[in-house]
Amino acid sequence: MIDELLNRDAIGQAEAIARGDATPTELALAAIAKIETFEPQLNAVTQRFFDAALKDAAGDLPTGPFRGVPFLVKDFYCHVAGTPTTGSSRLLEGNVIDHDSELMARYRRAGFVTLGKTNVPEMVTMGTTEPVWRGPTRNPWNTGHTPGGSSGGAAAAVAAGYVPVAHANDGAGSIRIPASCCGLFGLKPSRARITLGPDVGEAIGGITAEHVVSRSVRDSAAILDATAGSLPGDPYVAPQPEQTFLAALASPRKGLRIGVTFDAPDGTRVEPECRDAVGRAVELLRHLGHQVEETSLPFDGQAFRAALATFWPMTVTRGLMAIAASRGEDPDLLVRELEPFNQYLFTQGNSRRAVDYIRDLVFFQAMARMMGRFYEMWDIWLSPTLAFAPPPLGYFDAAKHGGETAWSRVLDSFIFTAPANVTGLPSASVPMAISAEGLPIGVQLTAKLNDEATILNLSAQIEEANPWAMPRR
Repeated sequence: MIDELLNRDAIGQAEAIARGDATPTELALAAIAKIETFEPQLNAVTQRFFDAALKDAAGDLPTGPFRGVPFLVKDFYCHVAGTPTTGSSRLLEGNVIDHDSELMARYRRAGFVTLGKTNVPEMVTMGTTEPVWRGPTRNPWNTGHTPGGSSGGAAAAVAAGYVPVAHANDGAGSIRIPASCCGLFGLKPSRARITLGPDVGEAIGGITAEHVVSRSVRDSAAILDATAGSLPGDPYVAPQPEQTFLAALASPRKGLRIGVTFDAPDGTRVEPECRDAVGRAVELLRHLGHQVEETSLPFDGQAFRAALATFWPMTVTRGLMAIAASRGEDPDLLVRELEPFNQYLFTQGNSRRAVDYIRDLVFFQAMARMMGRFYEMWDIWLSPTLAFAPPPLGYFDAAKHGGETAWSRVLDSFIFTAPANVTGLPSASVPMAISAEGLPIGVQLTAKLNDEATILNLSAQIEEANPWAMPRR
């Protein structure tokens, strides 16, 4: 009975606990057993809080909507008091934080029981999860392939059935890329929908958003209801929705205007299987009563790629300089302790000027204006999530392929997802197909600013019409 409960989504598990079908302790023990069984193969969980979790489960948990449901937190941004936040970098091995982030406090109030932290690429800079220090996380669908990144540990853990949902965040696709690779639903909310406070303000020029990867659309909606909101002093504030996000699923909307693009904005080659997945989505959406037509994006894709290629490395440079300053060390010496890929990005970023950073931000803001006008014609932009199916482990390895090649491949992986980050738009990856190698392929739904409700409503329609499965384990 308990093992069967692990296959349910978070709402289903919470309902079972509320009925008395299981206790939080029983569910936590079952999740821990599953982690211990499959971790030698997957390497998704890098910090384990099992004793603390069992103490929490046996105690007086908050009566939130997810009371007693096991949960995992990504090892970046979202601090868990008394534990290190490392970003899978040896430089931050002893970076123990003495307080919860506000988001973590909201997860606790919702009733989640946190079992540990999940793996990420070093400093969360790429769309795979293969840190040298922690070791690679493997895709539960095919362990020779990447689970995506940077929330690859989170996605692998949910796909493997450790937990029904896991915390994730997204600065260029880091929720949606692993969701696509692991056959999950992954929503990046609008800019400022969930606070990054109290430790972080805008996080990389406002491009980063917090949320989860989940098995079901309804879990994503309900968790957004439990965690959305700002803190005093946040640089941006998202407006309150007219209704709860969960309520937005109740009545399927019809006749949505959906503009579809099959090609990458910058001309990156899109693999036939990924194009076919979008074609399948088009047929399904038309069958569901929506208007779907091909369109083109209003911004210059080559210029966007060029701006991202200068902007992203500068964030690595700034991050390393902050670490160096906190330790009183020279960043030009400290960089030697980074992995080859991040050494390459640091060098690239260190060669830029402040005016380059400002120029890129101005370009991204112009993109946001263009996309605002785009959504006067369309309710949803439909596209591939990725230009390729989940590649083999090692595909992004800078030590093997060189920094320039690895960086070009990472940019290829960001090309459909990062536009929503730099413009602040809500965007989700929805499972749609399975590749010839047995790996999931997602499609991406992107809506106008602050319109998560339309994405969630449409995604729930897709989920009902085209149910997705988890890998057999």
